[in-house]
Amino acid sequence: MEYKHLILEREGPMAVLTVNRPDALNALNSKVLEELTDAVDGISKDKELRVVILTGAGPKSFIAGADIGEMAGLTPVENRHFAGLGAAILRKMETMDKVWIAAINGYAFGGGLETAMACDIRYMAETAKVGLTEVSLGIMPAFGGTQRLPRLVGAGKARELIYTAARFDAQEALKIGLVQAVLPADKLMAGARELAAKIVANAPLAVAYCKAAIDRGLQEDFDRAQAQEIDAASILFSTEDKREGLTAFVEKRKPTYKGR
Repeated sequence: MEYKHLILEREGPMAVLTVNRPDALNALNSKVLEELTDAVDGISKDKELRVVILTGAGPKSFIAGADIGEMAGLTPVENRHFAGLGAAILRKMETMDKVWIAAINGYAFGGGLETAMACDIRYMAETAKVGLTEVSLGIMPAFGGTQRLPRLVGAGKARELIYTAARFDAQEALKIGLVQAVLPADKLMAGARELAAKIVANAPLAVAYCKAAIDRGLQEDFDRAQAQEIDAASILFSTEDKREGLTAFVEKRKPTYKGR
């Protein structure tokens, strides 16, 4: 698919995916969601790709949210399709074996913040603002916001932020654990790339198994999740990467991982 509202740039085992609709503050409409579906499917199938940095075009917005102009005319049935499409994209990002880093360069409200929350790690520009603001419009989060925010910041804080439709800054986001780093706007992408490089330096299968274990563990009770962790760790002991990593440590050299 040829993209009108996305830019996908490969940089070896890393890629940068930019939502490119700056005239609308990168708001998510049906066309953007269709393009995201195609892009995320392609990324999921790319065996050489390991880390994706997601950001927004222009200096103002990461993803301002869902396109209110389009949403205003949706029927309940049409909204179910729209919400289901967005939710499916984010869940695929969340559960695939690639690491997603959100580089929140500007406004991330509603569906924009929901998109960032589906990423593994969030870095935020010190000038950016975020929030789940849906209830101020008579609607509610529907891309997973009511589920991910409590898991990230705790139920009480999530309730406060969602019920008040609060818009808050980067320092508050850092304080409550919603983002992992706050950087000057002109250093945000460099910081995200530095993080991506650190992840890429490690064993691909080990990182992917850790991601899967974390995701499963958030859905299950501790004992079951821990048993699954042991199963996954044991499987890794049959891989070439395990042999290379431990041998390189003993030989005091940097390992060369092949993802198998």
